[in-house]
Amino acid sequence: MTGTRTINSENEMRELAREMYSTIKPGTIIALNGELGAGKTLFVKAFCNAAGFSGSSSPTFAIVNSYPGEYTIYHFDFYRIKNSGELMDIGIEEYLSDEHSVSFIEWAELFPDVIPHKRIEISIKVTGETDREVTIEQK
Repeated sequence: MTGTRTINSENEMRELAREMYSTIKPGTIIALNGELGAGKTLFVKAFCNAAGFSGSSSPTFAIVNSYPGEYTIYHFDFYRIKNSGELMDIGIEEYLSDEHSVSFIEWAELFPDVIPHKRIEISIKVTGETDREVTIEQK
């Protein structure tokens, strides 16, 4: 699932996440990039809902949240991280090498040195009040 798609509502963003859930396998790392309010957390919440986990939330202050299920979903938020040493302190390498999980990383572009080269990169660009341009690339 690669390419660019125009999204016109939160429901369309949720549908895209549900579609992606059906194609994602454990061991996948997904880097989410986009400005504040672009829909990164909404996307992860919709993916978690598709996986049968409700109650997911942004890990802005916790750095990482984990959601159990068919496989574990790790949800990172790098927004408040000051340096990559903080990520090493929480054991980011162990999380990202877990072949039995899917990891989402919001604000991944802030610390490219800790993101594996093999990943799916989702860039969300705000183009209107509810409109977004979503680009998905396999790296």
